[in-house]
Amino acid sequence: MARYTGPKSKIARKFGEAIFGEDKAFEKRNYPPGQHGNNRRRGKKSEYAIQLMEKQKAKYTYGILERQFRNLFERANRSKDVTGEVLLQLCESRLDNVVYRMGIAPTRSAARQLVGHRHITLNGKIMNIPSHILKAGDVVGVREKSKSLESIEVSLSAHAAVYEWITWNSETKEGTLVSIPERLQIPENIKEQLIVELYSK
Repeated sequence: MARYTGPKSKIARKFGEAIFGEDKAFEKRNYPPGQHGNNRRRGKKSEYAIQLMEKQKAKYTYGILERQFRNLFERANRSKDVTGEVLLQLCESRLDNVVYRMGIAPTRSAARQLVGHRHITLNGKIMNIPSHILKAGDVVGVREKSKSLESIEVSLSAHAAVYEWITWNSETKEGTLVSIPERLQIPENIKEQLIVELYSK
C-alpha cells in the first residue's frame, strides 16, 4: 500500500504542531515551511481550507490515506453515535495505532512495520494487517520469536504514557484493549467536527 514517506518535520510545520511526536527540527523552526514561511502575510483561510487542513492533519497523524480514511468516515456515519467521535475511535482502534499506544513501537509508522513484518499477534495468532480494527477485549502481543528484538525492548523501556483503555503486561509482552476509548481519553488535538462538515458537503 502506498503511504507518505516524505519529510515529516515539513508536515508538522504546516500544521503548526508536532503531530508525529517529538521533533527537534520542528522545535527549531515552528513556522510554516517554504520561502515565506516566517512572514505571516497570508490572507484569512476559507472555511473549506480550515476543514481540509483538519482532515489532512488527522490522516497524517494516523498514517491513513484518503480512500481508507473515507471508508472509516462512511462506517462512522452509519453508526448511531456521534460521527466525528466514532471516526476517531475507529482510528484509535486500528492495530497499528494500538501497538503504538502500548509502547511496542515508538511511532505509528514503526508500529505498522512491525505488524507488516509479522512480529505482532492478535488473540494468539499472527496478524499482519495494520488497518485491522480491534474490538474491546482483543489481546495484542509480541510474537514469541520477536520478544528479544532490540527495537521493541528500547521502545518499551522508553514508553511512559498510560492509557485507561489499555492494559499492558511487561512480563508476557501482551496488552489488552479493555474498551474503545471515549473522546476525552484520546489525546490527539483533532477537531473532528470540521472533518464531518467537510465530508458532509
